[in-house]
Amino acid sequence: YSSTSIITIDFKMKTAILATLFSAATAFVAPSAQFSRTQTFLREAAEEESTSQGAQGISALTAGVETIFTSEEISKILPHRYPFLLVDKVVEYEAGKRAVGIKCVTANEPQFTGHFPDRPILPGVLQVEALAQLAGIVVFKW
Repeated sequence: YSSTSIITIDFKMKTAILATLFSAATAFVAPSAQFSRTQTFLREAAEEESTSQGAQGISALTAGVETIFTSEEISKILPHRYPFLLVDKVVEYEAGKRAVGIKCVTANEPQFTGHFPDRPILPGVLQVEALAQLAGIVVFKW
């Protein structure tokens, strides 16, 4: 390698690192004007809906969904417990192949106090952990 090619590679690496850092840093910035437009749209859409379903109406939407594994059965399969048990029930299951799980989430759970206070979002690492736990159910029940 000549010294010029090393400088070029070094410059490209620095540029890539700076671009990565910039894109990662913007994920932690407070909501900007683009989000306020979204919030305004959602508020207008909510105002258009004159009827609210409430908790019972929303629960009724899943009334016909059969539960394959309840939270009690899941607790017998996995060693995890609250707040780290991220699968509340399994509604579809094919032995050794796949499963569909549900996690009931409320805004007062501990992970939402700092992620983010004004916009609670389930952290991606917890979403991946929930997938891993569901995979554990598939593997251990096979």
